[in-house]
Amino acid sequence: MITPREVPPERFNQRLAMYLKERFPEIRPPEWAMYAKTGCFKDRPPLDEDWWYYRAASILRKLYLAGRPLGIETFRTIYGGRQRRGVAPPHFRKAGGSHIRKILQQLEKAGLVKKVKGQGRVLTPAGRSVLDHVAYFTFQEIAEEMAELKKYAER
Repeated sequence: MITPREVPPERFNQRLAMYLKERFPEIRPPEWAMYAKTGCFKDRPPLDEDWWYYRAASILRKLYLAGRPLGIETFRTIYGGRQRRGVAPPHFRKAGGSHIRKILQQLEKAGLVKKVKGQGRVLTPAGRSVLDHVAYFTFQEIAEEMAELKKYAER
């Protein structure tokens, strides 16, 4: 069985983001999403119109790979970055938590994630199924491009 571990993350996240956009009306960027920076270390808001879906796909993949509950603070650290301070040495800063919280709430509403009290959020069986489904079709797409992988793509 093909899982998100076996496919390249860039291709998987791109395909999962489009899947979420098409199939889950609960996952929609709020009005402020086009104007908000994702962290204090960023100069500008994201330029891509679909960044909300890509971040949601990335969060789902990280939950899948972790296999344990992850909280908002963990995601803030994961998506954090280096803040440049002119001539002073740069420092690490966490990402903003608002967009992460809203995405997790939307994923909960869609039934892909559930909250574990005091620990964070974890994938539901439906969420795991969606990720496995998208991983399989992503692998099929890659196998069509690479002849040596064709034998693995057949069920």
